Amino acid sequence: MLNLTLILLAAGSSTRFELDVKKQWLRVGQKPLWQFVADKCEDTKHFEKIIVTSSREDIEFMKNYSDFTFIEGGSTRGESLQNSLSEVTTEYVLVSDIARSCINKEFLERIISHIGNSDCIVPYLPINDTIVYEDNTIDRDKVKIIQTPQLSLTSALKNALELPQEFTDESSAIVANGGSREFILGELNAHKITHLQDLKKLTCLSPPSDDTLSGTGFDVHAFDNKGNMYLGGVKIESDYGFKAHSDGDVAIHALIDALLGAAGMGDIGMMFPDNDDVYKGIDSKELLKIVITKIYNFGFIIINVDLTIAAEKPKIGNYKLAMRKTLSSILNIEPSRVNIKATTTEKLGFIGRGEGVGVIANANLKYFDWTKV
Repeated sequence: MLNLTLILLAAGSSTRFELDVKKQWLRVGQKPLWQFVADKCEDTKHFEKIIVTSSREDIEFMKNYSDFTFIEGGSTRGESLQNSLSEVTTEYVLVSDIARSCINKEFLERIISHIGNSDCIVPYLPINDTIVYEDNTIDRDKVKIIQTPQLSLTSALKNALELPQEFTDESSAIVANGGSREFILGELNAHKITHLQDLKKLTCLSPPSDDTLSGTGFDVHAFDNKGNMYLGGVKIESDYGFKAHSDGDVAIHALIDALLGAAGMGDIGMMFPDNDDVYKGIDSKELLKIVITKIYNFGFIIINVDLTIAAEKPKIGNYKLAMRKTLSSILNIEPSRVNIKATTTEKLGFIGRGEGVGVIANANLKYFDWTKV
């Protein structure tokens, strides 16, 4: 194993990708793209450590997938790289983008074979078409398309990133700081996913698994003699509400847990702690909207949800259709895929005594199929 660390940059927000799903969460089989790339690199056995940068919103979820070193990125590529370099102790570092997902072992080894030749080893592609810059035709042989991964002397890269300007690749920063770089011929297959149409240029990615992922949620709330009552996002005519940190919508809370369970994203208490005043009295529909954004960002789609509301009181039969419509609008699925059931506990237990309401929810998800867009 070489004296070499790999940094994989995956903290971007995918603003140019034109889909709800972040590109790092596209599935290849069952694996998110970032894990697919990291695993392939790990299999080469060339790296002492693999560091994956992540956004603050993604990092805890990423940790559920593997034992790589995860570092919270910054608002720019340079900040993410600097954060990661603080964990690098090897003499050399290889930096790549998760979006450059079809890098093969032979390409990596060709880059690594030049280790020590320069402060930075840079793969590039030549230009085959005529190049015009500001209405002037320029010599295309002097123009290069720069790729990653780039192999750098760690100390040279750390020093270069202290410069005040922002750079779009490591070699530019190193050269601006007086360092050297060596160009080697890159590969067409090492294409970077930036826009949706870029997916069609990649041949190494297999479609996502068609597995169905199921989750359940359960929640109860006791009645309170004050406040309004909300169930399934709908205001219920009642003289009492629920004891709760938020608005107490026990149906939405159970649904959130079902969705998080299906996605493997923990539970409602982890995401919205009841000791955090930010969520005090909050409309539970707003909590559900946050969860749904994450569900879609992380590469899932919702198939259907099913809720069973157990209550002696209030009677909710007249509200079930409104609940369906309200929840389906937030979930971005048809109302027919939102089922609401009501039952009692035959006078048994705290629910039977009319002291509160319990809800069981089920949710089914699938991976977003990027091959069909």
